[in-house]
Amino acid sequence: MKFILSALPTAMMTVAVMSVPVMTYASTDTDSIEVSDDVTPVAVTQIIDVDSLTDNNKPTVAPFHTVPNPQHAESQALSTLVDPITHKAVDNSYALDVSSFLSLEQAQKLLVQVSPKIAANQAAIAASEYQTDALRTIDNPLVFARVSASAYHLDEDVDLSSLRSGIVNEVNNGLDNIVPPTADLPDFGELVGERIPDSYNLKRSGSTSGAGLGVVWPIYTAGRTDALTGASDARTQEAMADSVLDKNELYNTLIERYFKAQLAIIAAYLREDAYDTLQQTDHMAERLFEEGFISRVDRLEAQSALADAKSESVNANNDARLAMIALQRLLRTDYRIKPTTPLFVSSRPLPDVSYFQDLALNNHPGLQKVAAKRAQAQQLHALSDTGYKPTVLLYGYGQVEKDPSWVAGISASWKLWGGLDKAASLASSSAKIRQADLSEIEVSDNLLLLVEKNWHDVNNAQSRYQALQSNVDLAAEVLRLRRLGLQEGVNTTVDVVQAQTQSLKARTEQAQAANDYVQSLAALMQSCGTPLAFNAYLNAADIQLPTLYTEQ
Repeated sequence: MKFILSALPTAMMTVAVMSVPVMTYASTDTDSIEVSDDVTPVAVTQIIDVDSLTDNNKPTVAPFHTVPNPQHAESQALSTLVDPITHKAVDNSYALDVSSFLSLEQAQKLLVQVSPKIAANQAAIAASEYQTDALRTIDNPLVFARVSASAYHLDEDVDLSSLRSGIVNEVNNGLDNIVPPTADLPDFGELVGERIPDSYNLKRSGSTSGAGLGVVWPIYTAGRTDALTGASDARTQEAMADSVLDKNELYNTLIERYFKAQLAIIAAYLREDAYDTLQQTDHMAERLFEEGFISRVDRLEAQSALADAKSESVNANNDARLAMIALQRLLRTDYRIKPTTPLFVSSRPLPDVSYFQDLALNNHPGLQKVAAKRAQAQQLHALSDTGYKPTVLLYGYGQVEKDPSWVAGISASWKLWGGLDKAASLASSSAKIRQADLSEIEVSDNLLLLVEKNWHDVNNAQSRYQALQSNVDLAAEVLRLRRLGLQEGVNTTVDVVQAQTQSLKARTEQAQAANDYVQSLAALMQSCGTPLAFNAYLNAADIQLPTLYTEQ
């Protein structure tokens, strides 16, 4: 994609001209909006996306969007799609039709659907919930079946020589003790030995089978199951708090990139407006030089200022393109995102800082995460305490045979010694509970201080924007007089260039102050744990800066 510059007359523009700040005033009594139309008609330059020249209104299908809501996915076919940024395949995804023209609210909704970080956090929460569900059935009876079948074949030569010698000796010794030696008697030991072979070949084969049914039921575990499931629930709550923290941070990043793109577009227009003005000044200087009214040095100064203005205009246009790419990457599209929500400032004062501090203490996910950590420590303490209590089981097993046999009973077991030190485990979990309590105090203090800082930043940006309005008006009037003076020969081209520089500086500083206001307000809402409350202040703002792109 490339950006091209196209000079358009004011009558063809669908947005307000950038040369003079435009303010809109929201009435506190009615819903009507009064827009100042005191705008000086000048030629401006529009930043155009080459790929959108054919059809800007046609939505493009983004190739990768994860499923944030299972109910939404039921109406769409899930498939494996490719992420446009990393080109990695992602399972269980569906495509979305996304316009390249997005308001901030539309971008916020899209961000939740396409962010891989949010999708990863959802998977972590689901895994933790499933783990808790798995632990809930740990005390249920365990019924198992055993089936076995085997076949065997034995073929072995057994050495009997040592056995025969032993038997012969035993027989002879036994007869010697009972019957006195007689020459006529036979050798009974040899007679017995002759009947025993030196080896015997053993061959056996056959098969066996068996089946049985057993049950084990832990009827008392001293609360171990409740402690385990409670700890797993607390880990789920921690994962949810982490997910909210990441989501709030992403909302803040979106606002940062969204309005930085708007600021960069305004800066590009201001630079282009300055370049157009200096082109007219250069043309006038050329005529005056040809007629002998100004020196060659004045003519060269006008040419040098024009060259600098052109370079700065090109750089500003590139910065705007880069800012739009950053927004595109965050929303994971393969085409430019054109922001339609303008920079804004509200002239109304903010509520007292205590209001926002109370919001932070009640809503910030950092405190919710600390609470989840404390719940985990409490459940670990309860689990450690069960080490002093017994475990009672019912059990039974029966053989499924022609003449079945069975066994059943109850058993209780205590750990008397060994394994983990129960006292040390209890002390460790108690220390973790204390750690969580002290962490809550520290996090609360830091949040209150952060809210205070952000609140002051918003007020400072608001007052600075309002103070710079007089500078903008003064610089615009001085530039007008200097250009008239150049035509009358009263002023030099240097005077015009300096006046143009001051006008550009004043308008740029005021736009930057508006962006500072927006970013500080977003930071304040994030520190309160209510990032989407930013939209209420946006909708109620009575000052809006011009914007290039409008709702399609």
